[in-house]
Amino acid sequence: MVKYIINHKRHFVSLIFIFTTIGGLLAQQDAQYTQYMYNTMSVNPAYAGSRGQLSLAGLYRSQWVGLDGAPKTFTLNLHSPIRNSKLGYGFSVINDNIGDGVVQETYLDAALSYTIDVSAEGKLSFGLNFGASILNLDFNGLNNFDNEPISGDNIDNKFQPNFGLGVYYHTNKFYLGVSTPRLIASDYFDNSQRDSNSVQFLSKEKINFYLITGLVLDLNSQLKFKPALLTKLVGGAPLQVDLSASFLLNEKFSFGVAYRWDAAFSALIGFQISDQIMLGLAYDKETTELGSTRFNDGSFELFLRFELVKSFQRLVSPRFF
Repeated sequence: MVKYIINHKRHFVSLIFIFTTIGGLLAQQDAQYTQYMYNTMSVNPAYAGSRGQLSLAGLYRSQWVGLDGAPKTFTLNLHSPIRNSKLGYGFSVINDNIGDGVVQETYLDAALSYTIDVSAEGKLSFGLNFGASILNLDFNGLNNFDNEPISGDNIDNKFQPNFGLGVYYHTNKFYLGVSTPRLIASDYFDNSQRDSNSVQFLSKEKINFYLITGLVLDLNSQLKFKPALLTKLVGGAPLQVDLSASFLLNEKFSFGVAYRWDAAFSALIGFQISDQIMLGLAYDKETTELGSTRFNDGSFELFLRFELVKSFQRLVSPRFF
């Protein structure tokens, strides 16, 4: 995920396309999600088929609303168990759009999982995904957001194959997953030798490691409580920690709060519209200096999931995850 520095003059906000810098090395990170508990398929291939039925989910995130060129991310994933087997399959698409088309990156992945019973209720899944990223970068458009010259050749549909691994343990009340969805680090571009008068950088996509876990507690017959945690580790960037606490009322309405360490507070709500359809909404308010600017109205997420309920008669987790 591309990082930004924000400048604002005369009520105008410009986005400078600068990545997280460590000793001159610039690193990209995967996109972040507030509703990560509903979007596990995008980060862990072992999750494929774990809900016991065909599941189709989409998530749209608009980050830093009000800032010109702020990131917009769309994910779409489909997964299902394979009937009468221990296998599951899945497909995932992630599209990042930054700078209103200046930078566009699309990830395409296909996943396969294998699940074994490790106890009366516990299941352990191993996952493997194969895919690729497609990057487009318009340097001319990039200069529209910066006062300093940035030179370089445009990147058109740069194709980078990749693969990832994941492990996912789950019962009806608990889950724990560890994964790295892209194991091949890649250099995208390097203009450090091009022009000493231009902004210089090396863009390198690094390996992201994820740990995700959550627990469902029955408070009474109508109310469930779910704490959840996601941590992400990538070289050249601070450890990301997301904590959330949600309640599920009458198996229909969920609500809760979340905190991204040193970054943002969030509010989450969800509606189980029918047995097949769930709708989720989230709002983030930055706690950094970026959040204090009056041009930043926060970040919004919209989540929608459709499932063929009872298609396999072996749903292994409640609707909460």
